[in-house]
Amino acid sequence: MPQLDTSTWLTVILSMFLALFIVFQLKISKHNLYHNPELTTTEMSKQNAPWETKWTKIYLPLSLPL
Repeated sequence: MPQLDTSTWLTVILSMFLALFIVFQLKISKHNLYHNPELTTTEMSKQNAPWETKWTKIYLPLSLPL
């Protein structure tokens, strides 16, 4: 049975890591990153519910006349 030649494995693995590193660096360098992002204030607008515009009286069972 022939032996597996592993003498080139180190070269292949190192060149693969180098190629992956270069590819990822090129992909990352295409992104625009903001160095000092500005804080924006978000103002919450109050939304009125339909029951807030009407006057309603809640009658509790204990407060009913006898």
